[in-house]
This record gives sequence, structure tokens and C-alpha cells, in this order.
Amino acid sequence: MPVMPRPSILSVEPYVGGESKLPGVNRIIKLSSNEGAFGPPPGAIAAIAESAKEAHRYPDGDAKALREAIGKRFGLDPARIVCGNGSDELLSMLILAYGGEGTELVMSAHGFMMYDITGRWAGCRVIKVPEKNLTADVDGLLAAVGPRTTLLFLANPNNPTGSILPQSEVDRLRRELREDVLLVLDSAYAEYVTRADYDPGVKLVDAGSNTVMCRTFSKIFGMGGMRLGWAYAPQPIVDVLGRVRGPFNVNASAMAAGIAALAEPGWVETSVAHNTAQRAKLTAALTAAGLKVWPSEGNFALVDFGSAARAKAADEWLRTRGLIVRAMGGYGLAQALRVTIGTEEEVGLVIEALTAFANG
Repeated sequence: MPVMPRPSILSVEPYVGGESKLPGVNRIIKLSSNEGAFGPPPGAIAAIAESAKEAHRYPDGDAKALREAIGKRFGLDPARIVCGNGSDELLSMLILAYGGEGTELVMSAHGFMMYDITGRWAGCRVIKVPEKNLTADVDGLLAAVGPRTTLLFLANPNNPTGSILPQSEVDRLRRELREDVLLVLDSAYAEYVTRADYDPGVKLVDAGSNTVMCRTFSKIFGMGGMRLGWAYAPQPIVDVLGRVRGPFNVNASAMAAGIAALAEPGWVETSVAHNTAQRAKLTAALTAAGLKVWPSEGNFALVDFGSAARAKAADEWLRTRGLIVRAMGGYGLAQALRVTIGTEEEVGLVIEALTAFANG
């Protein structure tokens, strides 16, 4: 009889990232993974190159300098920050530490796929709650919480829908959620939000002992390839994460790049201004062409073609022009494509291609 893993492992479909290659196409424009439009900040690139000289040395296992830089930038206590190999690792550590066999994890129906994958890997029963207008439904999430629920995940803004919950609703979710259920706020796209009432999770983390905020360097800081994320959490949860994370879970180059990226003058402001303007331009142009574009607070737009067949045809049309976007079948949204907001030129090429497609 062959060696067998836990049964829940076999229910997991491996995560498939955004494609980056098209056979027979000379110029490929990748808009499938919500990567930063401008790549990494110049200071981060220089820091990566400099760090190569010390590649034979183990990194600081405590990420002290990076945690202090994050704390200084966002006005947070470095002692309550935990760094990870991308925010994915931190999400996984939280699920493995607070979930497991016999527990339940509650998430929104179209929430980030890794909650479901890691939840089942850990042995949790994953409960996906239907959304209203592709937006998380607080009443539905609360109703799904049962005696065995230990974790509730909310991406705000959400990937792949781009939707956001008003702060009052996030506050209500925490207030009406059982105190022994850990609320994990995934704020990967926080920097792109321009709404005045938005808080990425700091206030709720500070207000109690049962909320964690996760953030990333992969989006606005353009460092997806370095795999760098961080969490802000109450001290007891920081202690738990310190027990389960690997001793050198963040590499030295990523830490050096992260510190430099945080210090890059004007980087975030310029990136936000670009994203806000180009997202509006894309939305207006595709809407004028007769396509439905869901409102988004991230660096991407979800374009709805009305049917899976039409979305597939649009995807194939874009590919003939070297444009790779993200098909959404894996998220239960086969009628839609997710388009990353790239450079001004890239956004223009998407507008041109999809307008031609919509016009037959």
C-alpha cells in the first residue's frame, strides 16, 4: 500500500499563478498578476545588487532593521511586526497555527484563492460565503460562523473583484464576531486606496487581541519576485508566529530591498496617482465600448463579458496581440477577465484591443 498524505491534502488544487509566456509572440505584455506598473524602486534595485556581495552570510533571522523601517514608515511598533516570505507565508502560518483538523475557516466566495488552498492543506473545513454585487457580505459572513470556526479571512480591497467594504462594515464585522475567532485582514492593496474612511487594519489590531493585518511589498513596491510581506498583530499572536516561522524565512536581499523601497522618495504617491488615473481611463473606455467593468480599489480591473464563452474569446483575442490577462474561472467568475493596471502605454493597448473586440 503506498504512503498516503492526510485526505484533505488531496482535495487541494495547486495554485496557478498568472501566465507570463505566449508561444510565437515577440512582445509580451504581462497584466495577469497585479504586479506594480513601474517595477521595483531604483533604490531597491541597487540594494539587491549590493546585498549579493554578502550572499554567503545568513540573514538576520529577526528582520530587526526591516521591522524598524516598516514601523517608522507606518507609525507602528516594530515589536508587533512579523516579516515573511511574501504575505502568503504569513497567511499560511496563521492558518496552521490557529486552524487545523476539526476547525472551520470562513471566507468570502470570491476571496483570495490561497485562503482556501492553505485552509484545506491545514485540514480546516473552508466555508465560502456568497457575496452581494461581488462584495463581501458581512451578515452572511457572521451567519456562517459556527462553534468550530476559528478563522475569518477578509481581503479589503478584495482580489480579484476589486471591491471594498466601508470601514463601518469592517468594524461591525469585528464587533459582532465572536471574540475567540481570529479576524485576518489581508490588505495587500492598501496603498492604492484613496478613500478617506479607509483603514487597512491598524485600528482594529490596536483595539483588541483577535485581529491581524497582513501587507505586502509585491504590489505597489513592485517586488513580487523578492517575496516579502509583513503582518501587524497583537503581541500574543506575534509570539505564536515567532514559534512557527522558519529561522531565516526572509532572505537578506529581500530585506535590503524592502528597507530601500520604503525610503524611495515619492514612490508611493506617484504610483497611486498613476494607478488612479489609468484605472479610471480603462474603466471609462471599456464601459463606453459596452463592456461591464466592476468598481475597483486595487491596481486591476475586473472586466465582465457576460458569459464564459465570450470571456474566453476575449482572452484569446488579447493573446494574439501579446496581452496576457487573468482568466477568472478558478475564482468562480468564468465570465470575467482581470486586467492589471500597467503603464500608460499598456493600458492604451488593452483599451484598443478590447474596444475592437467589443465592436466585433
